[in-house]
Amino acid sequence: MKNLKILEVNKAYFPHIGGIESLVRQYSEELPKCGAAVRTLVCRDGRGKTVTEKVNGVKVVRAGSFGTYFSCPLSATFIAKFRKMAKQADVVHINVPFPLADVALLLSGYRGKVAVSWHSDIVKQKKLMLLYKPFLKYLLGRADVIFTATEGHINGSDFLPKYREKCRILPYGIAIEDYLNIDRRPVLTEKLTDKNSVKIFFTGRLVYYKGVDVLLKAFAKVRNCELFIAGTGELENELKAFAKSRGLEKKVHFLGFLPDNTLKQAFADCDIFVLPSVAKSEAFGIVQLEAMVYGKPVINTRLPSGVPHVSVHAETGITVPPSDPDMLAKAINRLASDKSLRERLGRNAALRVREKFDEKNVIRKLYGYFEEATEK
Repeated sequence: MKNLKILEVNKAYFPHIGGIESLVRQYSEELPKCGAAVRTLVCRDGRGKTVTEKVNGVKVVRAGSFGTYFSCPLSATFIAKFRKMAKQADVVHINVPFPLADVALLLSGYRGKVAVSWHSDIVKQKKLMLLYKPFLKYLLGRADVIFTATEGHINGSDFLPKYREKCRILPYGIAIEDYLNIDRRPVLTEKLTDKNSVKIFFTGRLVYYKGVDVLLKAFAKVRNCELFIAGTGELENELKAFAKSRGLEKKVHFLGFLPDNTLKQAFADCDIFVLPSVAKSEAFGIVQLEAMVYGKPVINTRLPSGVPHVSVHAETGITVPPSDPDMLAKAINRLASDKSLRERLGRNAALRVREKFDEKNVIRKLYGYFEEATEK
């Protein structure tokens, strides 16, 4: 096994909270266990000068930034740092969407191996795409290998089908033992209005593509259940007002931000997890794995992304059309009224996580792909 020098590239890094940031942290911390020397280049959150620090043993360079526009940081320093750090790398691993990294690669003169992890298309920022598309096409043409978490990422993308021969399926993974070795506490049960209610759980940012408004509309038609919503976001007040207007105050509990351990306890304590996302901005939904590892059935939506490839319809949960509160309510009622079905799907869910999404296996597979790329 080679001792490769790898440069991980992303917009942000821990303690910034986000799905991609969690993955980049996982890659940065776990790849050295395969023998890699890893450095990580990101931008600072907000404005500020460049800082270099060690974060849990990982050397992280946070390039100075002028701020964030269209969800993308602006940083001339990042381009300069990329050029310098890439020269010392065997593989540059870029996590996209991140337009600034595409520009940095183009301007760097780097001639080594490039790996791209494609987490999702840019869906909402249409104006940005007009400027970004030429750089994106350059990046995909330049890449030696493109990682996608599921086949659905390729089929549902506006760009990837053309580069299918470069694509490799690399699932997202979780550290299973970290989830199972917790002090379990009935954090949801303690808040129930009716102790006999079935506990429905959602966690995520309260933004448009998560579909929480659809979930609330569905919940007005749900029987014998209470809904727990963990997370914050721009739609929080609007969603609370909607729940109140429908008389759902006793059935819907807004929990706000939950610390990591409490969030794990909530996953472990729920009966059903729901991911009602309505747009392919939801590319995978790692939260599905976090519920499944505890043996919980998942209700997700049939998006043209990786979401329905994580929890599989009729195997580990139920998949419904997006933006359809009637079908969502029907799925919740079906699972809520049939404990044996919930348990069967939940057992399958826990088994699927162990077989397909164990972090240790994913990291070994990722490093193998890096080695393969350098041997060409």
